[in-house]
Amino acid sequence: MAKKNDRVIVTLECTEAKKVGATPSRYTTTKNKRTQTERLELKKYNSNLKRHTLHKEIK
Repeated sequence: MAKKNDRVIVTLECTEAKKVGATPSRYTTTKNKRTQTERLELKKYNSNLKRHTLHKEIK
């Protein structure tokens, strides 16, 4: 059986908004820390830039 504490809540922040100087959008999601040891990178929608951008996991 899996342990209860395998999943952690992580925050994803937009990387392209920082380059432009706009406010970065943030999303929260969960990940399994046993199977995904590296940082999470997903394409999500940024409403300030009005397009899909790369979001990376932050601490």
